[in-house]
Amino acid sequence: MLNGKSFLAIDFGAATLKVAEFQISEQGGLLLRNYGLRSLGLEGAQESTRQAAISRALSELLAAKPFVARNSNVCAPGFHTFSKFVKLPPADTSKVTQMIQYEAKNNVPFPLEDVVWDYQIVGSAPTGELEVFLVAVKTDVVEGLVRAAEAAGLTVQLVDGSPAALGNAFRYNYSDLEGCSMLLDIGAKTSNLLFIEKGNVFSRAINIGANAITQDFAKEARLSFDEAEKLKIEEGFVSLGGAYEEPDNPHAAAISKIARQVMTRLHIQVNQTMQFYRAQQGGSAPVRLFLAGGASVMPYTAQFFAEKLNLPEGVDYFNPFRNVQLDPSLNLEELAKVAHCMGEVVGLGLRNLARCPVELNLMPRSTRKRQQLRQKQPYFAASVGCLVLVLLAFGWFYNNRASEKQRVLEDIKTRLGPLQQYKMQLDRVMRELQEAQLELAQYTEWMQDRFYWRDICAALRSALMKVETEQEAALKAKVGVWIERLTPVVPPGTLMSLPASAVPGLASEPAFGTGLASGPGAGAVAPPLGAPPGYVPPEPGGAAAGPAVTGPGAIPSRAATTNEVTAIRLLCRGVNLTPVSADANTKLTYAVADAFRAQSNLFSPETELVGQIKVDGDPGSALTFTFEVLVKLRRPIKL
Repeated sequence: MLNGKSFLAIDFGAATLKVAEFQISEQGGLLLRNYGLRSLGLEGAQESTRQAAISRALSELLAAKPFVARNSNVCAPGFHTFSKFVKLPPADTSKVTQMIQYEAKNNVPFPLEDVVWDYQIVGSAPTGELEVFLVAVKTDVVEGLVRAAEAAGLTVQLVDGSPAALGNAFRYNYSDLEGCSMLLDIGAKTSNLLFIEKGNVFSRAINIGANAITQDFAKEARLSFDEAEKLKIEEGFVSLGGAYEEPDNPHAAAISKIARQVMTRLHIQVNQTMQFYRAQQGGSAPVRLFLAGGASVMPYTAQFFAEKLNLPEGVDYFNPFRNVQLDPSLNLEELAKVAHCMGEVVGLGLRNLARCPVELNLMPRSTRKRQQLRQKQPYFAASVGCLVLVLLAFGWFYNNRASEKQRVLEDIKTRLGPLQQYKMQLDRVMRELQEAQLELAQYTEWMQDRFYWRDICAALRSALMKVETEQEAALKAKVGVWIERLTPVVPPGTLMSLPASAVPGLASEPAFGTGLASGPGAGAVAPPLGAPPGYVPPEPGGAAAGPAVTGPGAIPSRAATTNEVTAIRLLCRGVNLTPVSADANTKLTYAVADAFRAQSNLFSPETELVGQIKVDGDPGSALTFTFEVLVKLRRPIKL
């Protein structure tokens, strides 16, 4: 069982959330009891969705793993953390705080009132200058991390910065090394470079991370960020350059080149920082490099930096659990796969041991006040009890006043009665006015719709005549096309079939194109212009004309329904043009649909062909063919 000293360490990384549960061992060291990681995905990389992503990931991870502790130390991610080493001239100790405040104001790239910042004096130069390590994080970022932890039922004890946590973890595990050591933590958005030498620590944040590889590859391969990230993890490696054979896998080849370009930019920044460390900080030349972070395990990363830096003791991977005891129940093989990216959580865990080399606390003042308020809640409860007693005493006094207020209230109600009657009459008149306005609007709409069918019919006829003229000119042959059946479409899918002559306004027109029946009450479909000799048009009410407009299929009266006609399904028939050209029927069909769409004042661009083109018999000898068009109306027609 875990004892009361058990606690959590949480690293809110740019791409991965890491949680570890520690306990102080009997020897006074650090004991790892449990751990877990959860990817934040693309949401974690975007500021607009990051807060929701870390809250959800933390809740899921705590539910999936048997973590018992509720107290936690948390770490702000490197890309949100500003850190800088500044030197102060020799001064009286009473003035050091004031000088650091001045340096923070000049160096932190945000107003001090918008950030949480802390500092530590990490050493002194031979000249007597003080070396101060400044760390700052925007207040809203830290408050978001604390809210995510508290929403998961945790209590936050302190907030640390990524560089400080990494430095503490390295000093704890590699205190036996001599000479200058470099630790390069390659994260998703930024990389932290630390120099550890003779008890001193110097760090610099480099704005280059593994997401640059994913973004460049996603852009080149035209993939989503998640797809590119998956391929990078599964197939990516760092190309070593030179006369190496390029892999057959095109994705692997592309990732390797992009990875080398990103690592080259990172190497340039590392070289510049090494020169600055030696020239400005008076440090020694590094003898070894340790790699850490999620991106450091990409194949050939260690070989790349070993080749570029040529350090005396080479390049190795950082093991943050070198001096940490491990619970026997842990799977060591699985832990070894992720140990390189757990440096921050080990550094957070060390804060509950003896004094660490770097101790910062970026807890916002508002959060501290809130935690102090929770501690004082029992006293508040007692105060509330006293207040209740006082209120009871005042209640007895005011009870005598209640009867007088009740008398005045009854008097007001008596005078209010007639006014309420007037209000009811006014409300009735207003309802009648609104009903009249609605009725007027309905009549106005009906008047506007009187000519809507006529305009639709005219537009269809004009479109068909235009198609006939254009196709005759193009094919050098007689072309005929007409509408055989018109079916209004009523949502949510109810169809009302009409013969073309039954729609108001259609029978009075000469023809659609040249093919609709004409004459009052004729109801028959006339032969098209240029129809072959002997062509017999279909009888009214036949299969081609559609069902009669009576019974269940008839158009309902306007008083019986509130449905709307949103589209018209047209069964069109045309003279078979296959003898003229094999694709002439198809061209004619598409020309008809385009002509309907061109009537943009009445028909929607969503007008489309439906069904298939059907030739009435053998294509070489048939007289006609049929096709259907679904004409979408710009404005529905209410029935």
